[in-house]
Amino acid sequence: MPIEIALAEPRGFCAGVDRAIEIVERALHKFGRPIYVRHEIVHNTYVVNDLKAKGAIFIEELSDVPEGATLVFSAHGVSRAVHDEARARGFTIFDATCPLVTKVHVEVAKLHKEGYEFIMIGHKGHPEVEGTMGQLDSGIHLVECVADVAKVQPLQTDKLAVVTQTTLSVDDAAEITAAIRSRFPSVREPKQQDICYATQNRQDAVKVMSPQVDIVIVVGSPTSSNSNRLREVARKLGTESYMVDSADELQAAWFEGRQRVGLTAGASAPDLLVQQVVERLRTLGAVSVRTLKGTQETIKFPLPKGLKLASDHE
Repeated sequence: MPIEIALAEPRGFCAGVDRAIEIVERALHKFGRPIYVRHEIVHNTYVVNDLKAKGAIFIEELSDVPEGATLVFSAHGVSRAVHDEARARGFTIFDATCPLVTKVHVEVAKLHKEGYEFIMIGHKGHPEVEGTMGQLDSGIHLVECVADVAKVQPLQTDKLAVVTQTTLSVDDAAEITAAIRSRFPSVREPKQQDICYATQNRQDAVKVMSPQVDIVIVVGSPTSSNSNRLREVARKLGTESYMVDSADELQAAWFEGRQRVGLTAGASAPDLLVQQVVERLRTLGAVSVRTLKGTQETIKFPLPKGLKLASDHE
């Protein structure tokens, strides 16, 4: 049974998730319940249920939001059509879109004006992908894998640019980008890759941790793209890996004959859940916990205007 737990560093909440949750909590504090949130604010069951208990109502369609309500857009971003409809209906809007996703939206809008078409690397149906592709009416082509690259039929190839979902596997995105470059040698790539710093750092941390352990546990919800990628990274390195939404999902059989457990968490998973997993592993026999060395994150994103509280001036 497990003897040692190795904690990946960094793990858990990123600056964009911190900001998104704080926007909802401050809106509840300032305007009272209910606050409407389009889509899960971040993809984590615990976080969503906690905010529901505090008075947040999560919706998918703006038709479910009553007149005069306060509305928050999730961290994943929304299409231009959703933005326009929300404004037209006169809601008080706070946009919790991660600034790194907004950066991609701004780039798409800017290059579109210059006549560019786009190839977007991402997962079909993911809200971030829908939001980014929804910045334009046409001229943006989604690829999910290397095979998809051969199927892309842009109207022209002189002005073609690549954009990426921010929570992808760094290695997979690089492989797909290489395939795009091979087919469209003059394609424009972002000056700085779109995959966010937190996604990159957490994947790098798993790459460091995996060879040192017998099994990797990722704390994250099934809908969380970046959490799923962490499990994949470990498995590609040959380390058995499981993803759990909570400590209750751990199965004792996973740890039979495995003494060193690696533990990490997706960018939308709170540290409280990590600590609960540690406690559960202790009941299964783990006696020591060590935190591995990794990148220290100091990024903090500003909040939207209109959410200052009296306590901010203290």
